[in-house]
Amino acid sequence: MKKFQKSKDDIVCISACRSPFGKFGGAMKDIDIYDLSAMGMKNALEKINIDPELIDEVWWGNGDTSNCKDPFTPVVARQALLKAGLSPETPSVWYDQACISALTTVKYGSRSIKLGEATVVLTGGATSFSTVPFLMRGIRWEGKRHTSFLVEDPIIPLGYKDYAPVAVDSGEVAIEYGVSREEQDEFAYASHQNYGKAFDRGFFKNEIVPLEIVKKDKKGNVISSKILDKDEQYRPDISIADLARLKPIFGNPTCTAGNAPGMNDGTAVQIITTRENAEKLGYEPIYTVVSMASIALAPRIMPVAPAFAIKKCLEDAQLSIKDMRYFEINEAFACVPLVSTKLLANQKFLSSDYKEMVKEVSTKPILDYDENQYQTLKCDLNVNGSAISVGHPNTASGARIMMTAAYNLKENGGGYAACGICGGLTQGGGAIIWVE
Repeated sequence: MKKFQKSKDDIVCISACRSPFGKFGGAMKDIDIYDLSAMGMKNALEKINIDPELIDEVWWGNGDTSNCKDPFTPVVARQALLKAGLSPETPSVWYDQACISALTTVKYGSRSIKLGEATVVLTGGATSFSTVPFLMRGIRWEGKRHTSFLVEDPIIPLGYKDYAPVAVDSGEVAIEYGVSREEQDEFAYASHQNYGKAFDRGFFKNEIVPLEIVKKDKKGNVISSKILDKDEQYRPDISIADLARLKPIFGNPTCTAGNAPGMNDGTAVQIITTRENAEKLGYEPIYTVVSMASIALAPRIMPVAPAFAIKKCLEDAQLSIKDMRYFEINEAFACVPLVSTKLLANQKFLSSDYKEMVKEVSTKPILDYDENQYQTLKCDLNVNGSAISVGHPNTASGARIMMTAAYNLKENGGGYAACGICGGLTQGGGAIIWVE
């Protein structure tokens, strides 16, 4: 393994935590997106007892405006940081890069630090699928009787109106790369098994901040209260047979509700600064950012995006796949980490020029991977479960995989980990992190 050379200018993470991830219509269904975001920000500040006045910028991922109380220019980051107790003089950016958003907030926040525009930056994201409302389109300029309104659910099917649903594209790409329905179901089952083992040994106490769920009556009186400290997506009693019975969704060949995550609610936050400033403030880095990448490819081939993002990170850091101890590739569908891992087990893919591989993948699948290397990499992939069992509040997940990778390295003696995540219409985000 290549030795990492520390520098005072390294970007390091000094706080990383998240809420439990709620299932669609679950315990978190009534939490407003501003309050959910603010809760995550406040938890990250309190985790290390940092003065909010020290936060110079906020970079925040959130992909929806329909569920905001102010759907037209809601400035989610701005409203959330005010609710979280940050200084009103703190500049913020709220943006949508789909599922890669919370990972690339670290990338863009790092740029601000390296440009000398900020010293400490709060990054992350939040999603609340449960609060997405129904829509009525096309009635502003048309006279319609109340019986003729067409109500639209903007998240069924989840995807893009001018393109195929992401499940359809992903299911077809899986077949092209030789990833069967059976392998995807087995991987989904393993995700739940790995999560259960990790939770039982207390692994997620590092990242999850328990949430008190309080229900009140119309008069504001508390009628019930409970503590949520486990991700609601996790299903301890799931079986391969149960998964095999599920039918593929939207006519795709392999992706089902069982080998994909749910539509989840949650927030994840990371605070970054330089190593020199972390030492000055008395904080021990959770991890060091070695390299990061934000990529995009032809819109249909989403499952390959994490591999391309990781490949770019490896090239920029001059590291090899053998230097990585662990891999966190978000389970947007089970086929995503599996297809990407096949690419990472392909010597031609790893050794060829990045731009050449982009050209090739746009016309045909990149095959001829090494089966032994593929199985070896799978053993180090998502070892504590990922989105299928954890949940996938999409614009928070990028931060979640980074902190999970870091806490896993801390638990196992340090080293390098590669993180990859895909986003709508084949965007990709990648990071290589190092833990001492």
